[in-house]
Amino acid sequence: MSKIKIFSLGGLNENGKNMYIVEVDKDIFVLDAGLKYADDKMLGVDYIIPNFDYLKENKKRIKGIFVTHGHDGQMGAIPDILGELPDIDIYGTAFTNEIIQNELNDEGIKNVQLHTIVPHKKINFGAVSVFPISLTHSVPGTVGYVINTKDGAIVYTGNFVFDQSMMGAYKTDIGKLAYVGKQGVLCLMSESLYADRRGYTSPNNRTTSIIRETLDQSKGRILFNIFQAQVYRIQELFNEIMHTDRKVVIMGKKMEAIIHKAIDMKFIEFDKKRITNIHHIHDENIVILISDEREKPFSNITRIIRGYDKFIKITPEDTVVFASPVYEGMEKSATKVFDDIAKIGANLVIIPTKKYLGHHASSEDLMMMLNLMNPTYYFPVIGEYRHQVANAKAAITIGYPQDNVLLHLNGEVVTLINGKLKANNEKIKVDDILIDGKTIGDIGELVLKDRELLSENGIVIVSATLDHTTKEILAGPEILTRGFIYVKDNIDLIKESEKISLEIIHNNTKPAYVDFNKIKSEIRDKLGKYLYQETECKPMILVVIQEVTV
Repeated sequence: MSKIKIFSLGGLNENGKNMYIVEVDKDIFVLDAGLKYADDKMLGVDYIIPNFDYLKENKKRIKGIFVTHGHDGQMGAIPDILGELPDIDIYGTAFTNEIIQNELNDEGIKNVQLHTIVPHKKINFGAVSVFPISLTHSVPGTVGYVINTKDGAIVYTGNFVFDQSMMGAYKTDIGKLAYVGKQGVLCLMSESLYADRRGYTSPNNRTTSIIRETLDQSKGRILFNIFQAQVYRIQELFNEIMHTDRKVVIMGKKMEAIIHKAIDMKFIEFDKKRITNIHHIHDENIVILISDEREKPFSNITRIIRGYDKFIKITPEDTVVFASPVYEGMEKSATKVFDDIAKIGANLVIIPTKKYLGHHASSEDLMMMLNLMNPTYYFPVIGEYRHQVANAKAAITIGYPQDNVLLHLNGEVVTLINGKLKANNEKIKVDDILIDGKTIGDIGELVLKDRELLSENGIVIVSATLDHTTKEILAGPEILTRGFIYVKDNIDLIKESEKISLEIIHNNTKPAYVDFNKIKSEIRDKLGKYLYQETECKPMILVVIQEVTV
């Protein structure tokens, strides 16, 4: 018999940042290691990953990170984790590992223990084994993981959908799922993102009709904005392009590499002769693929809209298609992008997420998975807490006892001893790590507050130079502003600000002593009140007083 702990370092009560821990006695199995996109309020933050101190403290017990598929929410944190845990083993299918390897190459990370797994081939770790099962999602090679223990299996689905039309590397092996269910599942961990949607997701995950309509009705260029790893949606686009005489230009080396690799590995069916180079970007009969990057969604299309891209500009004759969903917290940025395109006069097509769903399990998909697995305990994962609750209700609807449905937050530990749930209040420390550029660190609320202040109200710098011996003012005080007011139209405001600052410096300066702290605090206080009275803005005020020897 064994002691099993299950908890999350990220992914519960949030969208993205998925990282789930299953401990079987002393062995640790990490399921996914994803990132979450920073929302519009997190200024300067590129993306967020789970705090993985627990992994660093227990690195000798980790058997590996088992990645379900190549999307950022599941594997985006791996480069950052490997920076501090370079010897950790990573397991994924062939195409998942291709995507991971591309990210590692970009970060210059080498000598990684990257293991390619084959669906339905068991991986042994002593008394415990891991069994990957093929599932259907929007990227080929998606798997769920079955961790076989003495007390039954722990099953983690990752993201999935039941869609009988998706074949080959996208196909769900329902027979294997049923077989695992017959062997005995102790706990099923299943996604929750669409749990509040009635019915099955399929066929609403298919976008062929709107893509075909756009291609038929658009006479000029078509710019197709999409996440680079949404391979099935790219395949749908390519299927329809093959019925036209249009060619394709792929912008971005990363997405180009992924698509060419997918074609070579037979995961995408498309005539490579239809893919042309950047010199044809101005051809009228062309489809241009533009990728969103993991660090900053909409960054590439925004650069084009603003005219900063050296290859392409959007014209009123173009059609711009947004094929990726707008993530929660990014609605403000998305709306601005859509408005800017409308101002240019281009035709804007936004694939509606209410009608055309992503490849995630709705309530009927979840209940079907439950019936196939027939677990003793059910643990809704992946999604906001309301989604987890909806997932729990789906399980209760088909007869699962409420006490056997586990609703938890990040860090809250589920303990199973000898196959039975044991009540405890154990919690693991969890937190967000904010990635600012290439730096991992605690950006913190104060830093974000300063950035918000700067973005909304700008900055005012008060500078003055004093004689080191006499303490007389040699230069200034001078007022510099950025992002606050247009100086030429506000000369009187600047002069009055200089007068206030000069008076404060004089009042706190003596022949042998200058109270720098008092000068700075009084200028921030009095000048801040004056500027707010005149402009109703609260700029950040920095005071720079220096002494020189004449």
